[in-house]
Amino acid sequence: MRKLTLALLACIAAVPAYGQSIKKLDPALDAVIAPGARIEKVATGFLFTEGPMWRSGKLWFSDVKGDKVRTLTPDGKVTVVLKDSGGVKDASPNFFLGSNAMVTDKDGSILLTRMAIGTIERMDDKGNLKPFLSKYQGKRLNSPNDLVFTKDGALWITDPPFGLPKMDADPKKELKFNPVWRYAGGKLTPAITDMTAPNGIAFSPDEKILYVSNSMPKMYVRAYDVGANGALSNPRNLISYPAPNPADVPDGMKVDSAGNIWSSGPGGVRIISPTGKVLGQLVIPETVANLAFAEDGKTVYLTGSTSIYRLHSKIAGELPLYYRP
Repeated sequence: MRKLTLALLACIAAVPAYGQSIKKLDPALDAVIAPGARIEKVATGFLFTEGPMWRSGKLWFSDVKGDKVRTLTPDGKVTVVLKDSGGVKDASPNFFLGSNAMVTDKDGSILLTRMAIGTIERMDDKGNLKPFLSKYQGKRLNSPNDLVFTKDGALWITDPPFGLPKMDADPKKELKFNPVWRYAGGKLTPAITDMTAPNGIAFSPDEKILYVSNSMPKMYVRAYDVGANGALSNPRNLISYPAPNPADVPDGMKVDSAGNIWSSGPGGVRIISPTGKVLGQLVIPETVANLAFAEDGKTVYLTGSTSIYRLHSKIAGELPLYYRP
């Protein structure tokens, strides 16, 4: 009954809309986003934006189909930091071959996922790159997608086949599974291997729960209990989305300081309580692939395909471990 209710909520929330809107589906949303708050478009002209990260007064983001890393200032100035960001020259804009997620590491460098070549590399503020991770037991990674550090310094990575033009059937795919990795102490370990397309990843504020979105063919956000050394147990679906699979699938996610999960998915971004109740939905006229809390943690940027959008929340998001405002 609970799974049916969650699926029904997802279906009700996935309504068409024109322009930007914030849909309140539960009174508790007022504690998260102030009534009357608006979503504004701050930049446009891209192909498919993803991987947003706030760093040193700017939003850093990838254009996965445009194959570039860019920065955006709060007043709307856009700068290209890296071309051919996925790792190949003249990448086709018909596939997801560019870079994706970024996260600041302890040493101040940026870890960047390069989907076309299946690697994670270190990047400095000028776009210079150095190797970081590319193989597991001698086999290339699929196409690392999202990244998050935990307080113990471990790096968690989702690795679906989206950067391979033929996905699981692509001849360049060497792994037989699409894992969620945990990288700690110089060792890369597959923490989850039974998800078909793991995508967004986030932890509860106390890091006792891991959330991972699955994009296809079944669409859901799964929760796991987290034990010592990253051991996972008790997998369960926090929310499920009904078929058929649409163009905008469960993708990136972040968690706020109250433990609410902000998860992109069909029809926009759901704000979901830790118990699985959908409090509200952020709707824009484009597919929202991901989001990032920025500045003081109460500014939220949405990567909406050809554009970047922004809104303000009442409560702060959980900021990355090595956050540099």
